[in-house]
Amino acid sequence: MDGEIGRLQDQWSAGPPAASAGRSAAPPAAEPRPYEPGKPFAVMYIPRLGTDWAKPVLQGTTTGVLQRGLGHYDRTARLGETGNFAVAGHRRTYGDPFKDFPELRPGDAVVLTDGTTWFTYRIDNRPYTTLPADIGVIDPVPQKSGYRGPGRYLTLTTCEPEWGHSHRLIAWAHLDSTQPVEQGRPSALTG
Repeated sequence: MDGEIGRLQDQWSAGPPAASAGRSAAPPAAEPRPYEPGKPFAVMYIPRLGTDWAKPVLQGTTTGVLQRGLGHYDRTARLGETGNFAVAGHRRTYGDPFKDFPELRPGDAVVLTDGTTWFTYRIDNRPYTTLPADIGVIDPVPQKSGYRGPGRYLTLTTCEPEWGHSHRLIAWAHLDSTQPVEQGRPSALTG
C-alpha cells in the first residue's frame, strides 16, 4: 500500500501531464476525468485508527484492487461531489486496512486528498452491521444512514466478523470541510 501512496505523491509532484510535442494543451474539460480502473487517485487518513494510518484509494472493488488498498465503488460519487463517495476495505487481509473499523465513533475525521484538495468528512454513526446483499448502503442517500436528502456523503464498508465475511460493517460520514493542499494539512490531521 505504501508503494501506491508513493506513486501517487510522485505523480502529484510532477504536475499535470505535458502536452504532446507539436500540439497545444487541450482546454480544460467541463467534466473531470473519470477515475481509471485499478489506479490510485486519493489517499485516506483516519486519525482514530493511528497517527500514521494512511491508505491509497483506488478505483474499483475487485480482489486485485483491494489487495493494494481501499477501493472506490463504481457508480458512486466522486470525492467531494454531491452524492455518496463509497469505499471498501479489507479487515483482516492485505494489510488489514480496516482492522480497527469498530473503533470509529461519531465526530471522527476521515480525511482524503486528491493532491489538490483536502476533504474532511465527519463520521455520523457508530459502525452499523448489515448483510452483504444490502447494497442500499451505498445509494446516493443511504436509507438507513439517517440522511434525509442529497448531500456530500462518504460510506466506508468492511467485512464482519473480523475473520469472516457473513456480514458488513458500515460507517457513514458527511463532508465537513475542504481546503486547497497549498494551505497545508487540515486541522483534523494536525490538531
